[in-house]
Amino acid sequence: MKRCISHILSRTTGGIAALVLSCQIGVAQEVKELKVGLMATLSGPAAVFGKQMRDGFMLAVNQSNGALGGLATNVIVVDDKLDPERAVEQVTKLIEQNGIDILVGVNFSKVMLAVHDPVVRSKTPFIGTHSGPAPIAGRNCNRFFFSTASQDDQVHETMGRYASLKGYQRIVTIAPDYEAARDAVAAFRRHFKGQIARELFPKLGDTEFEDEFSQIAEIEPDAIYAFMPGGMGIELVKQFHTSGLKGIVPFLSARTINAVTLPYTAEMAEGLFSASHWAPNLDNPANKRFVREFGRAYEYPPSIYAAQGYDAARLIHFAIELTGGAKDREALLSAISAAPFESVRGDFRFNSNQFPIQDFYLVEGVRRTSKLYEMEAVARVFDDVGDAFSGSCRM
Repeated sequence: MKRCISHILSRTTGGIAALVLSCQIGVAQEVKELKVGLMATLSGPAAVFGKQMRDGFMLAVNQSNGALGGLATNVIVVDDKLDPERAVEQVTKLIEQNGIDILVGVNFSKVMLAVHDPVVRSKTPFIGTHSGPAPIAGRNCNRFFFSTASQDDQVHETMGRYASLKGYQRIVTIAPDYEAARDAVAAFRRHFKGQIARELFPKLGDTEFEDEFSQIAEIEPDAIYAFMPGGMGIELVKQFHTSGLKGIVPFLSARTINAVTLPYTAEMAEGLFSASHWAPNLDNPANKRFVREFGRAYEYPPSIYAAQGYDAARLIHFAIELTGGAKDREALLSAISAAPFESVRGDFRFNSNQFPIQDFYLVEGVRRTSKLYEMEAVARVFDDVGDAFSGSCRM
């Protein structure tokens, strides 16, 4: 009880009375183990994203000696294989057979949209660590769901705002031809005040962009905006490098250049821009420790996927310290909503829809050593911003 009260007294956020009650209830709970289900994509080409998420989460578990909040923690890792039907089967098993206290994870929107409703209907606290599609941030928000990532549109909105601040008047956008990518371009336009000279939508899976770059050269825009994740993005960056446009047309992007793709693009991504709410050079103690200890533990640099997983585990750790256990779910929800931890991104609190209010940055691919390339935050574009869908959330 003393440890719980000391944490409460150190906080200045609201809801202190509720947290005190949570602590009192938590002390009475004699829970010997905390069960956490972690769902990530760990098969196929997208496995690199799930691996980062899992490793970031497990780093924080290991830092707490395997006991988040002082409770011995059993993390049950499942691979959704980027298959929504399989994902629903897996979360059902985690909840009904494994008896998890908390679910964490999910890399991709189609999986999140499949598992979100079954999980929150079961009244299992769910902490998303990457995917944030609009419906769960807005009209389908739920008090059992929290995010340590961002709403999906926000990185695109950040680049739209940056393009306007730079005074760009004409931009060509390029993204794969599928619904989520078209939503990304629409989000960019939400904050870009200039003209979209042309929208290019190559077929999903295409890796040859000679025709698109020819069109861009003919249009002569002020900049390019690209949403091109995964292998398509790697090829886009490589071909931009040899297209003759690099150094002439600024390259703006989201989820195209990041720590996961930099090993494949290296110097070809130097000087190209993206948007993020986290970067390894953010100057705060929690982030410095995270970056240092992640590299030491796994021998590769962390990405935003790892940072979001790490923050989720730290959030759980301090929430469990406040409550003393996870069985009183109302107490646990109150503790989580207070966000009683120091995030690796610095400023962090939950909005009314339980997505973060946080800063967003312009980030740039930079060379650290002859072999190491990282994303570096070079300018703050949004300060303490919530997402565009929180106003539609009615909890």
